[in-house]
Amino acid sequence: MANTVITSILSMAGLGLFFASVLAFMNQKLKVEEDPRVEKIAGVLPGVNCGACAFTNCHLYAEALIKGKAQPDQCRAGGEQVASAISEILGVKVKKRIKEIATVHCGADASKRKKKATYLGIKTCVAAHNIFGGEILCEYGCLGYGDCREACPFGAVKLVDGLPEIDKDKCTACAKCVVVCPRNIISLQKMESKDFLYITCNNPSKGAETRKVCPVGCIACGICQKVTDGIFYVENNLAHVRSERIKEIVNPQEVVGKCPTKCIAKL
Repeated sequence: MANTVITSILSMAGLGLFFASVLAFMNQKLKVEEDPRVEKIAGVLPGVNCGACAFTNCHLYAEALIKGKAQPDQCRAGGEQVASAISEILGVKVKKRIKEIATVHCGADASKRKKKATYLGIKTCVAAHNIFGGEILCEYGCLGYGDCREACPFGAVKLVDGLPEIDKDKCTACAKCVVVCPRNIISLQKMESKDFLYITCNNPSKGAETRKVCPVGCIACGICQKVTDGIFYVENNLAHVRSERIKEIVNPQEVVGKCPTKCIAKL
């Protein structure tokens, strides 16, 4: 009996050693040598794996660069410095990218929001939005629970009186705040000018209806369109701006000041 047990143990150990040797041999035989530039590129990337480059992590982005399936300036978190370093490693030139920034299209902070009820549910924007739209009257307005702040891996979003405020120096335009917002009030905008203007409203209702639910919503009066010769324009009861023409505006403070509901902001 003892001999049988010992024989079985030795047989299993022998089989294990055999298969381990086979696996080690095949691993050496079939392994593909990684281009050393992948590690060099991975070394200059921020390593936050934010996904803004369209790849799930920095290493996959580095591999895609070597294969010619990505561009050196796709790393939004690294900005121009990282794009320049990658270009040097690859021996290519990269075009200068126009800086983008997340902008919040709602100007109603906690003191200005009109309420329809008291919300007692889970304190997240997604939860409140899915439970009859939370407590505020405007179904297009910011709910103020900070899902965008929690989603930002760079600390570029803070809540000021329940309203997101974007730090333009920290924002990398990774779009995580854009994706997580259930009200779709955050978008990425190209900063074509240092006097960057944008609309802090996302309500497409007629002016009278907007007035009923928010004191700082756009009422589609068209004043901004008149004072900017069409750089601002009204469509579907909501003001918009042609961002590529903002640099043509010579009177940004006047544009902001003449809006009757103060729904035009300047970074």
